[in-house]
Parts: sequence; C-alpha cells; structure tokens
Amino acid sequence: MSLITQKLKARSGKGFIPFVTAGDPDLDTSLSIILKLAEMGADVIELGVPFSDPMADGPTIQRSSQRALDRGTTLSDVLNLAREFRKQSDVPIVLFSYFNPVMRFGIDKFCEATADAGICGLLLTDVIEDEATKISTRSAEYNIDLISLIAPTTTDERLKAICENARVFIYAVSGAGVTGAQETTSSAASQLVARARRFTDLPIAVGFGISTREQVEDVWRFADAAVVGSAIVAEIEKADSPVDAVSRVEAFVGQLLPQVAKNGAEN
Repeated sequence: MSLITQKLKARSGKGFIPFVTAGDPDLDTSLSIILKLAEMGADVIELGVPFSDPMADGPTIQRSSQRALDRGTTLSDVLNLAREFRKQSDVPIVLFSYFNPVMRFGIDKFCEATADAGICGLLLTDVIEDEATKISTRSAEYNIDLISLIAPTTTDERLKAICENARVFIYAVSGAGVTGAQETTSSAASQLVARARRFTDLPIAVGFGISTREQVEDVWRFADAAVVGSAIVAEIEKADSPVDAVSRVEAFVGQLLPQVAKNGAEN
C-alpha cells in the first residue's frame, strides 16, 4: 500500500488535500506555504506546475499560473521546490500538471527527475488514454503513481475501467466545468463517489469548487478527502507581501479546518 493511500485511509474519511501553484508569488514563498500546510495537517499536497493554457482551471488558478510564469518558473524549478520540501517534511506531494510541460521535458527524463525530487504521485488533466497508459507504466517503475480523474459525465463502463487500473486514490471532480470556488457542493459529487465505490476500495477525494468549512464537512460525509485549491490560491493572490501570503493561508486553513489544523499541530 502506498504512503498516500495509507495516509488517506488513516484519516478515516476526513482527509485534507490542499493545492497551490508552484512559484506563486515566488518559489521561496511557495516553499514556506507548503511547509505551513504540512505543519497544519495536510495529508497530501498538490503542487501545480504553472502552464500558459490551463484549460481545466478557472480564473483564479489561471492568474496564479501566469504570475508564476511571469517570474520565470519552470518545471525544473517546481521539481527543485519539491526536493527542498522533502528535506523538511514527509507529507506526500502529488504533482499537478498538463501534459505539454511533461512532453517538452521528456517522459523518461521527467519520471527520473520526479522520483529524484521525492514526488509520490502525478495528476495530468489532459492526457488521452494511450498517453496515460505510457506515462503510468513508466512512472510506476520509479514508484510514482498516476492519479486517475473521474467526473459525473464518466460512463459506468469507463468508470469501471479507470477504477480497476487506478492506484493510490481516485480524484472525483465535483461537477462539470473548470476549477473555482462554488457556493455549494454539487449533489453530482456524492452520486459519482457512490458509483465509484462499486468498483474500488481505494480512497476517493473530491475536488473542484470546495471553499468553505461546510462544503468540506459535506464532502467528508461521502468521500475520503476534500481537495481545496482555488480558495487557497485566492488568499495568496490577496497578499501584499510574501509573509502576508503565508499568514493568509494559515488563517484561512485554520478557520476552514480547525480540527485538522489542531491535529496537525499535535502530531
């Protein structure tokens, strides 16, 4: 059983997976932010690779990606950031990327460099099936698992195939569309998780649009973990200094998940 699976199962249905874009507002601050998230009890951290055309992301994460790119952040920089984080924390990192940066880097070189950086999982939002199979097979040789995405529009036949081939955990997209904070949790998310449970006993995390304590608690009723991305990135965007960015993230997570923050501080 992978470290990520162990952590999510041990959380007994109350997992917390935050997302941040690497290099926003800068690489040093990104490191401070993810270390703070680890300190506050994050079970897994999604580290976003900035990309010029993040088609699955809403305006908040699009802007964060552009800010990081404007500072010259590269995939190599992101991997170096993960490597520095690994020196100080054992919280698993899942690299969130589009396929283009990986393709340009070179799949074999990428898998080797990702393993060297201590990455545990890989989430690619835009790969087709053949590409996913190739990357999954190659990355598995380095003990890096490709995370599977499912959505309310996924057919039962496709859902069964994804679950049977999945490793670590399943990422369930809460609704159609792009990332971004929403006022309510989609009822389609609970239905999707129930459908997936028929085909796998892996942990299932729900993301896209989760931004309030009530939404997190709602997700915890039917899934194993809540992924919070745009709402955290929005706090970083509001900051007027690197120190303020870290403070804003700490304050937001503290009120969003007080019991998780408390547990993390005690561990």
